[in-house]
Amino acid sequence: MTRRDPVIGEDLETILSHPLPWHALYGKTVLVTGASGFLGAYLVDTLARLNERGSGAGVTVLALARDAGRLRERLPHLAERADVLPLIQDVTQPLAAHPAPDFIIHAASEASPRRYLAKPVDTILANTLGTLHLLDIARSHGSRLLFLSSGTVYGGHADPGEMLSETCFGALDPLDPRACYGESKRIAETLCSAYASQYGVSSVIARISHTYGPGLELDDGRVFIDLIAQLLRGEDIVLHGAGLEQRPFCYVTDMISGLFTLLLHGQTGQAYNLGATSELSIRELAALLLKLNGNDRLRLRFGPGAALAEAPRSSGHFDITKAAALGWQPRIPAEQGFARMLRHYRRH
Repeated sequence: MTRRDPVIGEDLETILSHPLPWHALYGKTVLVTGASGFLGAYLVDTLARLNERGSGAGVTVLALARDAGRLRERLPHLAERADVLPLIQDVTQPLAAHPAPDFIIHAASEASPRRYLAKPVDTILANTLGTLHLLDIARSHGSRLLFLSSGTVYGGHADPGEMLSETCFGALDPLDPRACYGESKRIAETLCSAYASQYGVSSVIARISHTYGPGLELDDGRVFIDLIAQLLRGEDIVLHGAGLEQRPFCYVTDMISGLFTLLLHGQTGQAYNLGATSELSIRELAALLLKLNGNDRLRLRFGPGAALAEAPRSSGHFDITKAAALGWQPRIPAEQGFARMLRHYRRH
């Protein structure tokens, strides 16, 4: 039997150590879309680990993914589990016969700019039509639904140091190539709110900031994974630009514990920011990764140009006051989180 990656296994224990009413999931059926993706796989694996802890949790996990091979590759240790049922289909299609879910977590959407720019229509449909299908299921079965949104819904902001609360909104050009992601997240949020007000569907929204951790593919395209890929190849880190852009990097265990906090405690029809409260510049991150890598031969270099245009959101981190009121705070500092990430990839 394939064993779970040890770094991810430790991460799951960290997530389950959070003081949440995990018993509210006992005996329930949880549908997770995007189950082969970065956050989706962590969500599925957390629920599977909850079942393994001898607590009699008895959670049935419906793991929805488009590709059976990718799901098996991402979660090989769960392939023969009776408590983890794969649903292989596109979330934009009506769901085939399945056990009625008590909880739905909608994590199916491309999140990497490189990938959603390549598949803008797919991205829009996963966030809009996919959300509509899931809300109809929630309406029919009385399910609780958590939608994974993004800080891109806030659009652009004049003040680069602004701390973004749930009521901060700037312009988002609908014809910008990146609008496929931000605009479809916005309409999905509106659908969640509309179903809550018109049909009484219990839905809650997580606005997610920059999240990192084991399990991301090395060709994902986000800047931090590109830097790690260079180190793993034994290459100098090359920045295309000055590297002064600030990003609030949130380690995956903090994000997943935040998502379960919202699933179990969030107020229906409300959106909550989840993310780190401190920032690193890309140059500072590169220096940190070089330090953690421990190879004195490698260094930081600067190259001309930029691989991708900057996202419309200016620098600035989330105001997490609303999520903190539910008992959630990020715990993992960047040095610890990126060290864990490097440890994971060196094993593979």
